[in-house]
Amino acid sequence: MTILIDNRSGAPIYEQIFDQIRGQIFSGALPEDSPLPSIRTLAKDLRISVITTKRAYEELEAAGYIYTLPGKGSFVAARNEQLLREEYLRQMEEHLLALRELARRCGLSREEIMQYYDTLEDDT
Repeated sequence: MTILIDNRSGAPIYEQIFDQIRGQIFSGALPEDSPLPSIRTLAKDLRISVITTKRAYEELEAAGYIYTLPGKGSFVAARNEQLLREEYLRQMEEHLLALRELARRCGLSREEIMQYYDTLEDDT
């Protein structure tokens, strides 16, 4: 598992950890039931506070991405299809907002965008 902290991003460190672990779960890089590093180990590896790492793990568990077994550690939870769908919808929304902004800059109408999309669909 690779996590990179960007101190210049403006995003809290626990949120960066959350986002990167969640991303690795969705991509399949972290399969179901695979163990995560202990909170202390991850904090030491990233050179951050144990409290920060603990918060990221707590957020991941509250969101249903991981589960913790006392004395054993934290593990990737079974893929929740509803969570997966919500994540994909969130990503689509981000892309659609970016598309809308690009279309405005180019002066494209909704109909022109849909024609372009239909052309792409026909090519697949």
